[in-house]
Amino acid sequence: MAQHHVVIAGGGPVGLWLAAELRLGGVAVTVLEERTEIDARSKALTLHPRTLEVLAARGAQGPFLAEGLPIPAGHFGMLDQRLDFSSLDTPFPYTLALPQARTEALLQEHALGLGATVLRGHRVTGFTEGAASVSVRVTGPRGEYETEAAYLVGCDGTRSTVRTAAGIGFPGTPSTVLGWLGDVFLDRPPRPGYGRHTPRGGVMAVPLPDGRHRLVGADPGSHTTTWPGDLTLDELRRKVTAVTGDDFGMREPSWLSRFGNATRLAAAYRRGRVLLAGDAAHQHFPAGGVGMNVGIQDAHNLGWKLAATLRGWAPDGLLDTYHAERHPVGAELAAHSRAQTALLATFTPEVADLRGLLGELIAAQPGVNRFLAERLTALGVRYPAADPAAHPLTGTRAPDLALTGTDRTLFALVRPDAYLLLDLTAGGTPGVPPRPGLAVHTGALARPPAAWRDVRAALIRPDGHVAWAGTGGDGRAPAAAVEGVLAGRR
Repeated sequence: MAQHHVVIAGGGPVGLWLAAELRLGGVAVTVLEERTEIDARSKALTLHPRTLEVLAARGAQGPFLAEGLPIPAGHFGMLDQRLDFSSLDTPFPYTLALPQARTEALLQEHALGLGATVLRGHRVTGFTEGAASVSVRVTGPRGEYETEAAYLVGCDGTRSTVRTAAGIGFPGTPSTVLGWLGDVFLDRPPRPGYGRHTPRGGVMAVPLPDGRHRLVGADPGSHTTTWPGDLTLDELRRKVTAVTGDDFGMREPSWLSRFGNATRLAAAYRRGRVLLAGDAAHQHFPAGGVGMNVGIQDAHNLGWKLAATLRGWAPDGLLDTYHAERHPVGAELAAHSRAQTALLATFTPEVADLRGLLGELIAAQPGVNRFLAERLTALGVRYPAADPAAHPLTGTRAPDLALTGTDRTLFALVRPDAYLLLDLTAGGTPGVPPRPGLAVHTGALARPPAAWRDVRAALIRPDGHVAWAGTGGDGRAPAAAVEGVLAGRR
């Protein structure tokens, strides 16, 4: 069992999506979660466009779209000028407001339906790594026990037991700002997309599917390293009224909380047979609602690589690319979160002028809007190409291309357990024999985006990123590309 078994510590959205990906790759997986039930308090509220694409690539988006509330804009640092998502090249040009508790429940249902084992009330306490497996120590409802796995993945949060036991550093900066939030009913809710930033503080109101609103913000008193005690409804009312002049008739809080801006990044996402994903790998101020999304995207990058390694068709060194590709994304997340924290939690005249300047740039320069929107939504994530002469599409996320000869688009064709070779000439792929880890689709692009108009063949990874793209008429090019990628030379 151990040689094809993965244990995941942590059954939040990241661990559950990873479990589902491993099952789609043909790997047995057990999720060990300390909580006996899903936490009704939802730290995360937002599914970003790239995460919705990730769900769509596995046909899992339907329940989320049915329950979530689409919001066609986002914010950067709580600037008055919102980011317009309508021009983004995606089937989902919006964020989806959905409490994490529901996201987690839907992901658990998805993982269980694929055959994952999810054990609640089971806490990973440590491990011993051997040459061919990991012995994981667990405390469960019936006491302590050990279970053996080929790999252990820590999806167990910022205080990760797995990361600590592996001796992986978590360097960064301490918390100096405490934001606050309250999930409440509002008798006089503000307009959709409401946000206000003044010298007295900043407040945003986000509608929730259950009729409540989340009021979230910061004020000059938020700059502290001293814990002021738990947030109360009266304190939230005072803070919101100081900024907006109105408490919006807030009542019946379901959650009141404070959160800090400690920012840390794991020194390594992999050490031997132990890997990290999500909050176990990166911690940051929750600006823009990106944290859970980046974690799910970590899992999407890791799942197929780990499954391919265990199933025996992985290119050489594939698992090492997990750190090489996702660690820079975590570093960028940290930098952008710190930048947004300065904008939304600083109330000096200088920062007010900076906010005004950035807002003017977003309004006047569509390229600035698109740049920030693609960074926020992760649609702009590009993994480095090993070959400096590679086609510019290499490493980018492939859009949901429409193809002739089928009513399905690319997301429906991407395989979780194999690379997908797109023959866009409809002329066949000579010299590309069937092999594990490879699927082939022949058909031209129906409405090719500008960046794809010269592409004659492309190799798409299971996570939807482009492994190789070719433009020439040499019929041997796809065969050589497949051989290079699957041998780990590209």
